[in-house]
Amino acid sequence: MVDLPNPPSVDQRVGALLLTTWLSPAFPIGAFSYSHGMETEIADGRLRSADAVAGWVEPILTFGSGWNDAVLLAEAYRATELADWKRLVAVAQLGSAMSPSAERHLEASSLGVAFLKAVQSGWSTSALDAAVEAVGGAAPYPVAVGLCAGARELPLEPALALYLNGFVSTLVSVAVRLVPLGQTAGLKIVAGLQPRIADMAARAAASSLDDLGSATMLSDIASMRHETLYSRVFRS
Repeated sequence: MVDLPNPPSVDQRVGALLLTTWLSPAFPIGAFSYSHGMETEIADGRLRSADAVAGWVEPILTFGSGWNDAVLLAEAYRATELADWKRLVAVAQLGSAMSPSAERHLEASSLGVAFLKAVQSGWSTSALDAAVEAVGGAAPYPVAVGLCAGARELPLEPALALYLNGFVSTLVSVAVRLVPLGQTAGLKIVAGLQPRIADMAARAAASSLDDLGSATMLSDIASMRHETLYSRVFRS
């Protein structure tokens, strides 16, 4: 007779639901209003096809802000697990300082504050409240996610995977609306990047701040140039 694995506990199942809810692109933090600099590239005519969009998103995920966000999320998670508030504040300050432009700083900080408020409104615990208080109710978005996941003792690797999946989905949705791409083309881009997302989540779960690093300067420049566009739909 084959031994079957034990079913997940009720707490594990609730934890999976929490992560799925919090990291859905539909979670009410306003992520839909930011383009992460992509609006500049689309306005300049450099992203006109699904292949071009995939070629823009993949490096940002792998070598740019996607990877750095994952490292910051993991560090915030570990600091909160240990109730090391000095370490948590330090990673929040580092994440804020790493924003390459004013609009990207606005994006990270606004989403982080909105995320903390939304999570506290529905899933508050004494541990989560203590962590939020430690950062003064404000942290860059990936730090806010790591803080909340750590405070609720949710599994780190799935949190990273869902965060990165949401990151990619949000960027692709910008292209679906502005290029425009069809919904099917957008889904194919997300599907093609999911194996990479799973691998990155596993690596980021074992990362340290020494693993931070970015090589996507064109994305950073695009975010700096965004404020000079004649007409804008997005805030970054």
